[in-house]
Amino acid sequence: MPKYIFVVGGVMSSVGKGVAAASTAKILQTRGYNVTCIKIDPYINVDAGTMNPIEHGEVFVTEDGDETDQDLGNYERFLDQNIYSINYMTTGRVYLSVIQRERNLEYKGKCVEVVPHIPEEIINRIKNAQIKSDADVVIIEIGGTVGEYQNILFLEAARMMKIKNHQDVMFIMVSYMPIPNTVGEMKTKPTQFAVRTLNSSGIQPDMLLCRGSKSLDDPRKEKLGIFCNVPAENIISAPDVESIYDIPANFEKENYGDKVLKILGLEKQNPENNIPNSQMQEWSDFAEKVKKLKESTNKTKIGIVGKYFATGDFVLKDSYLSVIEAVKHAAWFNNIDVEIDWINSEEFEIENNLNEKKVEENLQKLKQYNGIIVPGGFGSRGIEGKLNAIKFVRENNIPYFGLCYGMQLATIEYARNVLGIKDANTEEINPESENCVIHIMDEQKEKIAKGDFGGTMRLGAYPCILKEDSISYKAYTLLAGGQGGIISERHRHRYEFNNKYKEQLEDAGLSIAGTSPDKNLVEIVEIPKNKFFIGVQFHPEFKSRPLNPHPLFVEFIKSGL
Repeated sequence: MPKYIFVVGGVMSSVGKGVAAASTAKILQTRGYNVTCIKIDPYINVDAGTMNPIEHGEVFVTEDGDETDQDLGNYERFLDQNIYSINYMTTGRVYLSVIQRERNLEYKGKCVEVVPHIPEEIINRIKNAQIKSDADVVIIEIGGTVGEYQNILFLEAARMMKIKNHQDVMFIMVSYMPIPNTVGEMKTKPTQFAVRTLNSSGIQPDMLLCRGSKSLDDPRKEKLGIFCNVPAENIISAPDVESIYDIPANFEKENYGDKVLKILGLEKQNPENNIPNSQMQEWSDFAEKVKKLKESTNKTKIGIVGKYFATGDFVLKDSYLSVIEAVKHAAWFNNIDVEIDWINSEEFEIENNLNEKKVEENLQKLKQYNGIIVPGGFGSRGIEGKLNAIKFVRENNIPYFGLCYGMQLATIEYARNVLGIKDANTEEINPESENCVIHIMDEQKEKIAKGDFGGTMRLGAYPCILKEDSISYKAYTLLAGGQGGIISERHRHRYEFNNKYKEQLEDAGLSIAGTSPDKNLVEIVEIPKNKFFIGVQFHPEFKSRPLNPHPLFVEFIKSGL
């Protein structure tokens, strides 16, 4: 029988449930078990594609084209395997399925009710994900925290599964242990209340993962054990660590994997495989290498020019989580640590109450970086600043990597400042421009006209043919072993390179280094004379893994060393 582990949060959001779930999956995977992870988002949105990245964080795109929560990226990176759309659900997606089934008379005349039909749909989705992946263990992360109204039906589904399959279902609560500055003592009371709140849903946690700035000591473990009705040995300390990739080894210091297997009634080692724990050793060696690199003063400096990271007085790095991790993977592969700076593109715009002298001063600061990235995005805010930054980087031969929108803007900048087409633009920003070097894809026009925006972009993995003498071809061939110059990458866009300008741009020195198999869609542009100037229409960051970094990011980092 497959086993199911529900991971829930206590005390506050962003407590680290996703990384805890991914780490648990990694540990069980290294024991020889086939593991998959599911993320539940308690939003009415059908998918993450219509959510503001400043509020929700990055939209992670799966191989089969689903716009999901960023935690699916963590699952893929830790497990080094693809996670598909069946492993993601939202409140909106669940309700939509139930309503569609009711409309199709699949309930055969029954009165369709919130309970039990919504929880039953949730359970069916969990079990279908297990069947598709043939998983021995399924880890289900429920977003948010216990006690939130939005989570009630998901917790009810989990409770129903526990009642029917008592020995095959367990619950892990990831909670936060605050240390108030004026008190100077780690407090357990918030976690006690969180556990009691979970109890009110008919669920008792089997384990507690206690996050905090410091390790959990024995007196507090004992206190939590008494008041939360959890054996002290099943209360795991989860202090802050330098790198998220330290977490599996950190958990294993307390025999975490063995304790999970014991609760689920599983053998410590899969008897069919009986493999040595080489995977965990490889992971531990990697984490140790990262630790040593972080202790070194030798770092490469990368600037990310964007606009989705300002939220009041704080910087929300989650908007570009996969980009950050891909940069780190590539730097560590090149045996160097990385320092990432967040650069607001509006610093390079005269329109934002800045004079030309101040804008030029800000642009000159870009010379301190070993590379500049312009990531994906939408809309017009900050775009002129990005274009000014791209021009400066190109003219000063600073390594440049443009992702999706970053590729489109690089094309516009080249058309304006090299070809001399001063009104070159993207149809997304100025559809009235006579020279839209980036225009809407034919298949998207009807969707936009109908207002059909949700889940309708060009999404998921598509093949790309590489030009043999390109930098991209060499990077993929050296690291990824691309066969015959054919690669597959994930996309998320509505607009594309306008082939009307293809010949002009190529004659002016912008190389078309990658296209769709039918040659209709430009996937990669390069400037061969620069040490590294590449723009890609796809999102390579989604396929980077800690032990298998993405070849273009590896080459980007290497070019700036």
